[in-house]
Parts: sequence; structure tokens; C-alpha cells
Amino acid sequence: MTYEKNTIYILGTSRISKNDPIAALYDILFIGIILERKSGKIIDSTCNMARDVTSDFIKSILVGYNLKDDLEDIVYEIQDRFHGIAQKAVIAAIKDARNKYMMMKR
Repeated sequence: MTYEKNTIYILGTSRISKNDPIAALYDILFIGIILERKSGKIIDSTCNMARDVTSDFIKSILVGYNLKDDLEDIVYEIQDRFHGIAQKAVIAAIKDARNKYMMMKR
């Protein structure tokens, strides 16, 4: 996939629980978010989950939201729809990505 010149990539990270299956593969959870630079609208995402279907599911939740303005809605939807062991880590990684985006915007 090719992305427009007005997009940027932000990486959010968080620690994962030792009992999470991805802990056997990775030390941290990362969520990479591609968004429109000015607006903050999420265009695409990826994350290092043990199964592609999990990464695709999280992507389906994030795409279309605004990383700057919709954080509460994103967190609510993850809590409502994603009931994996890594739920808290996913939320923390998204918040980390948002913080990095806000710092970059200054």
C-alpha cells in the first residue's frame, strides 16, 4: 500500500503481561499508526500480535478515528470489543502513540 505525502507513522509501545501469548515472541507491544499529519485521522495501523487476525481486528477498530480528538472513544471501543489478555497494553500503546503525536505537533 502506498501512503500520501501528508501522512506520518507514529509508534506507540507498552509492556505486556508475562502470561500473554505474545510475551513468548516479544518484550513489548507496539502499535504503529499511520495518520494524516494535520488532522490526526488514522489511515492504517499494525501491531505485533501473535496472530494476524488480532492485528487486523485492532486495525479495524482504529482506522477512521482521530488520534488527537477521539482517544476516549477509541479506549471505550477497545474495552467493549477487544477482550484479549493484551487489552490494557493495547490501550497503553495507543495512548503512547497519541502522546508522541501531540509532542510532534508542538
